Amino acid sequence: MTQINLEEMTLPELKSLQKKVAKAIEGFEERQKSHALAELEVKARELGFSLSELTGAPQGKAKRKAAAPKYRHPDDASITWTGKGRQPAWFKAAVTSGVSPDDLLV
Repeated sequence: MTQINLEEMTLPELKSLQKKVAKAIEGFEERQKSHALAELEVKARELGFSLSELTGAPQGKAKRKAAAPKYRHPDDASITWTGKGRQPAWFKAAVTSGVSPDDLLV
């Protein structure tokens, strides 16, 4: 393994190294999780079950359902906002100009 002299590195070099180390750790952990999951799936199959049957959890990533729009642009009904996250500029402008958020509800 290569020795790195941290004392001789500049701040940008140290920050770059820090990011690389964080990514390497994350990648290692993901590989370990995948390996463990594969071993558990094999063992569950040997016992005649699926892993999801034993854990009660669905396999794979669950897909999120898109949030329904809550607010509609006052002039263009095709522009909407769910009410979550940052307020869009058109919503802020409308409220600042005196329009009630209740008037913008879908």
